[in-house]
Amino acid sequence: VDGVKIMSFAFLIEEDQAVVWRGPMLGKAIEQFLYDIEWGELDYLVIDLPPRTGDTQLSLCQLVEIDAAIIVTTPQNVALLDANRAVTMFDQVNIPILGVVENMSEFICPHCGNGSEIFSRGGGSNLAAKTESMLLGKIPLTIELMQASEMGINIQSKKFGKSKHEKLVKDAFEKIADNVISTLG
Repeated sequence: VDGVKIMSFAFLIEEDQAVVWRGPMLGKAIEQFLYDIEWGELDYLVIDLPPRTGDTQLSLCQLVEIDAAIIVTTPQNVALLDANRAVTMFDQVNIPILGVVENMSEFICPHCGNGSEIFSRGGGSNLAAKTESMLLGKIPLTIELMQASEMGINIQSKKFGKSKHEKLVKDAFEKIADNVISTLG
């Protein structure tokens, strides 16, 4: 999609079908995603995992050498509980935390353009400090981002980023990408 190679369980199942698999089946699927797909030459392989610390994450840690983990959280305390558990798991398997991304850091009003911290504030910064890692960036929540996501539009595409609210989101993702690249070297 837009020059980004992707694979998803969603491509393999019906829209309303649940993936009801136990750990060994998930581990085998991850192994197939890693080794049976012709990825070609990659700069980075980013794997988006659900916010938990189970078989899927452990299987991945055993299958490949992982340079670092990026923890994505929203700023509220309940989300930080899951994020902290993920940090602890990665610590236990000796995978460094590259940094933290704070998603939905604020809601940008489509009418007045002001930001409101509807999910609390500072959670990503606090987690980055706790993990002695970098706050890679903060992604604001906008109506435009929601609409682009619903339509499956890549935020880096020419279809996105024309309004000032879209530019805020696009700039946030670009900052995160720049921080990841500069941190990994």
